[in-house]
Amino acid sequence: MINLILGIHITASILLIFIVLTQSAKGGGLGGAFGGVTETAFGSRAGTFLTRFTTTLAILFMITSLTLAVLSSKKRASVMEKEPAVETIPEKTPESK
Repeated sequence: MINLILGIHITASILLIFIVLTQSAKGGGLGGAFGGVTETAFGSRAGTFLTRFTTTLAILFMITSLTLAVLSSKKRASVMEKEPAVETIPEKTPESK
């Protein structure tokens, strides 16, 4: 269960990074930094599609973040509790003659 949610979380985060970086902002954004291209690469309807897709990915990212936080907080098992107890051997002191 956690592995599935973690996979969705990682996929959503990578897609979110990619989509945000490919969008051009009103001031030019990253698209303007590479040659001053002011047109969108995805056509005139790309603004609404990319905006909705970004919003959907952001919501999915937040839901998976909260779910992973709740699931990991329920596992309160300590690593130290799983380790076997180590017995100490008393040191032998040299006896004086």
